[in-house]
Formats: sequence, C-alpha cells, structure tokens
Amino acid sequence: MIDHWRSYALSDFLLFAPATYFRQFELMNAALMPLPLLLPPLALAVLLLARSRLAWRGRIAGALLCAFWAGSGFLFLWQRYAAINWAAVWLAAGFAVQIALLLWLAVLRDGLAFAPARPGRTYSWRARLGTLILGYAALGWPLHAPLLGRPWLQAEVVGLAPDPTALATLGLLLMAGGRAATALLALPLVWCAISLLTLWTMEAAEFWPLAAASGIALAALIAARFASDAGAGAGEAGATDRRA
Repeated sequence: MIDHWRSYALSDFLLFAPATYFRQFELMNAALMPLPLLLPPLALAVLLLARSRLAWRGRIAGALLCAFWAGSGFLFLWQRYAAINWAAVWLAAGFAVQIALLLWLAVLRDGLAFAPARPGRTYSWRARLGTLILGYAALGWPLHAPLLGRPWLQAEVVGLAPDPTALATLGLLLMAGGRAATALLALPLVWCAISLLTLWTMEAAEFWPLAAASGIALAALIAARFASDAGAGAGEAGATDRRA
C-alpha cells in the first residue's frame, strides 16, 4: 500500500492544467475591464496613503485592504477558481475571515498604526522593505504574464488575484505596527504557502518570486519581533538597575 502511494507525484493530485489556471485570470480580467487597469494605481495610492499625514490613514488603508481581499476572494476564488478546484470554496471562506479581521481590527477598532510622517524623518528598515514589497505586488506582479509569454489579459493584479493581494497586504503590514498588524499577518502567510504548493506542482515560474517576496517578508517580521523582544528586555534590565 505504501509503495502504491509512493508512485504518485504532486502533479497527480492537480485538478487542472496550468494553462487552465492562468486562463481563469484572462476570463476574469476580460469580464471586469477596465477594473484591472485601475487597481494597480489604487494599490499605489494605499502606499502613498500610508506615507501621508492624514489622521485616518490607517483606517482608510484597512478599508482598501478589505476591498482587495473581497475582490480576490469573491471574483476569483469563488466565481472562477472554484470551477476548476473544489477546494477554492474553502479558500474563499478563509478570505472571508481575513476580511472580517480587517474590518474589525483595521477599520472599526484600532486601525493600522503607521509611523507619523514628518519632514526629514527616516523610515525604519521594516517600513522601507514593506514599501518595496507593496510596490512590487502592485506594479511588478502584473508584468509576469507578458514576461513569461502569456497574454496581457492573464496579468494578476492586486484586488483580483490572490497572490499579489496577499503580498501587498504583507508589505503594508510591514509598514504598520501595533496589535492590529500582528493579528492580520497569519492568513496572508497561509495563502502564500498554499499558493507556493500549487505553483510548485504546476512548475510555474511565479513560484520563485512569490517564495522570495513572502520569505523576505516573513524573515523581516521574525527579525522585527526579536528586535522588539530584545528592546523590551533591555528596558526591563535598565529599570531594574535604576531601582537597585
């Protein structure tokens, strides 16, 4: 029995051909045109919003992320991907959970806590890295289709395609801080892991940029966590010395 299962490869469990997968983006983009052309600039607007001085920028950015996750969860996973993969229904449910968390934590409750923008301010390495990841998700990811010889209509854009939406979210959360950002990280990382497995099985070239971008984001989050713990430990030690 064990030898029987060993004879299978991951590709044997794939429910669709790679061409069928990417064709779903083409069908969706064609049906929603010109929305796919408007979403990359809107994603960049979120980046500029995070760097602005608007008092409500954290809540507005959270609301736009809600819209992005709703678009990719419903318009792609539910309406398109579910037609070729039965598990997409459950994946869409996960997106609904992320939308609910974004709505509660990033819009109605705390909001995303971006560092105040002041003249001459130097942004942290974490914020700069988040800026690069968000910018790549917004402008770089749609270029994969033509660069890999596929039609422009198969471009994956933030707010419709799950991969750039998850990456843009990770980038924005790297720029932010506070409890809301920490609580919102899990599901984008889970989606990246699921998508990486799919892309690897399809032998799709998009595996490598997604692995690199999500891996860098995860490493940055872990490094920031350790730095925060070390700073807290140093602060406690200093307080103890002063009391002594």
